[in-house]
Amino acid sequence: MPPKILVVDDDRHTRTLLERLLANSARVSMATDGAEARRLFAADDFNLVLMDQCLPDANGIDLLREFRARRPRLVAILMTGFADVRDAVAAVREGLFDYLTKPFEDIEALEAVIGKALELDRAYREIDGLRAQLASESGQPALIGQSLAMERVIGQIRQVAGLDTTVLLEGESGTGKDLAAKLIHTLSTRADKPFLEVNCGGLPETLLESLLFGYEKGAFTGAGQANAGYFEKAHGGNLFLDEIADMSPKLQSSLLRVLQDHSFTRIGSTQPRKADFRLICATNRPLLAEVKAGRFREDLYYRIAVVAVRMPPLRERAGDIVPLAMHFLDHYNNKFGKTCGPLTPAAVQVLEACRWEGNVRQLQHCIERAVALHTGGPIDHLHLCPVDGTPLDEAAPEAMPDTSAPLGYQEARAAFERDYLRRLFDQAGGNVSEAARLSGIPRQNLYVRMKRWEIVTEK
Repeated sequence: MPPKILVVDDDRHTRTLLERLLANSARVSMATDGAEARRLFAADDFNLVLMDQCLPDANGIDLLREFRARRPRLVAILMTGFADVRDAVAAVREGLFDYLTKPFEDIEALEAVIGKALELDRAYREIDGLRAQLASESGQPALIGQSLAMERVIGQIRQVAGLDTTVLLEGESGTGKDLAAKLIHTLSTRADKPFLEVNCGGLPETLLESLLFGYEKGAFTGAGQANAGYFEKAHGGNLFLDEIADMSPKLQSSLLRVLQDHSFTRIGSTQPRKADFRLICATNRPLLAEVKAGRFREDLYYRIAVVAVRMPPLRERAGDIVPLAMHFLDHYNNKFGKTCGPLTPAAVQVLEACRWEGNVRQLQHCIERAVALHTGGPIDHLHLCPVDGTPLDEAAPEAMPDTSAPLGYQEARAAFERDYLRRLFDQAGGNVSEAARLSGIPRQNLYVRMKRWEIVTEK
């Protein structure tokens, strides 16, 4: 279904231009004043509102404030025939997606801004849909993303979750293997039974052995009482062994014997026990390569890799970056009791351009820092600079201020923006439109920032 766009403008030429521009890609409703806009807005769920600042019976910012009170996630663009930095600042503070000056000089840039705004609306709706899905699935964690790569993963998980077979999750650190394991549990026939998780890479061999097998009283120094292990505690449910590649050769052999008939013996006992559990394993290293290198048992590999699911790195699912960022933004706003957001176009551009070597976990920490350090209002690209000094994009190292002379936070932000814009303007040959194209920052927003630092004096 095509997106629905509400255009509110009393200028006939502007309405005609936008109607022609959007006719083939959206369902467009037109209003010439505030009263008509209110009537149309109440009657439909619009994906985007393009609002004139000066209407015969209303102020555009005030009207959008009214609309956003009813729909906080409304994506809106303010339009005006009178360029005023104060209007731009007010629009940004209200959390509007962008601020455009008429007449529109660059139609391609206008199309790009509208396209980005609709992408943001789609991301908002995806997050809302996932939230409803979580509620219907008893609040269990879910994998966020609608990219082709994630659709494949979720499809595999749904296929295998109901089968009582071992699953191996492979993927780089931070790709969400733990969430995938929990989703398998949630969708399995064992969902009402225990889900236990053990990180094999974070424990010494003897401690991991006692944790898995359990022990009898007096089995070793400090064993003051008998204790059931995770094999027993997971009876009827799912046992998740994370970082299975780090398990010692001795424990690999022991695990193989347990998987053959689900029989085991507590440390310090001779009495065999049985437990019915389904095993889910995960590794951040290609396990078959570990087998070929002689570090992992081949027979155990084929026993646990009955179904192997590869978790894609974030760079292979770039379309999921903004929905994930918005999910984390919602999460940390709730956690910290803040009202930060929405993401500005410049912030979206930086997020999408980042390499994200740490995958989803790195993105999560980036948004957490941004919310923690921001007092409220829209999240701009400057708010996304990590406090550890590691820039998000390739251009950032040259643009960061000299850390040998520590600056205050606000001074560092200002220095970053000033230096970045100067380099950008030079690269664009002094052309604001070209600078906007290169940076992905809407032209009017970019112009306001450049004028602030006296990089340009004329439009």
